[in-house]
Amino acid sequence: MLEIRNLHASVEGKEILKGVDLTIKDGEIHALMGTNGAGKSTLSNVIVGHPKYEVTEGTIMFNGKDLLAMNPEERAHAGIFMSFQQPVEIPGVSMTNFMRAAVNAKYQAEGMEPIKSTDFLKVMREKRQLVEIDQKLVSRSVNEGFSGGEKKRNEIFQMAMLNPSFCILDETDSGLDVDALRIVAEGFNKFRNEKTSAMVITHYQRLLDYIRPDVVHVLIDGRIIKTGGAELAKQIEDNGFDWIING
Repeated sequence: MLEIRNLHASVEGKEILKGVDLTIKDGEIHALMGTNGAGKSTLSNVIVGHPKYEVTEGTIMFNGKDLLAMNPEERAHAGIFMSFQQPVEIPGVSMTNFMRAAVNAKYQAEGMEPIKSTDFLKVMREKRQLVEIDQKLVSRSVNEGFSGGEKKRNEIFQMAMLNPSFCILDETDSGLDVDALRIVAEGFNKFRNEKTSAMVITHYQRLLDYIRPDVVHVLIDGRIIKTGGAELAKQIEDNGFDWIING
């Protein structure tokens, strides 16, 4: 699904990614761990096409297509979704209108007719139940007045509505209590299928207790320096990153 080769990327003239190689196949969950400033969020922003980040070398192929040749909208329509660390509030834009516009934009890109109102509301009701998000919240402006946990649930709700094939969860667990973490993770698990792939960026094992990865990568100073199975995350939880950096 996703194949990254020798990726170098800079922000404001400073090189952050220094040769990342990563392959994620259909249906695989990959966890990306590392110290603060290692380049985890930079990698996710490069994948979705954030204009602040400049790719200076390397390639990213997504389902056989050159991802770097696509604009952010094309990447989203191709099936890429990112759940943000700090979801923004959009006052004056209702969740219902926001989601219907997003869904219809995807439909249009796929050459389909806009979704009917009755069908949209039915799908919206089904998907919000995945993350136990209250109807009152989806009736308000996007994220306006939401708690941290509600914003993260809303991100997974949006993901379920758009049905992407590749999901990036960028520190979705930050700021969540135990119950909210469980609800968000279980919502993702209910949404995904055998072809849904994901890159889960996290500092902690606790999210990976719910969203169990097939592969764990350690990103340090812009490079992936170690890769292993799910047990690698537990080793990091117990021993930190020093044993990898100094080993």
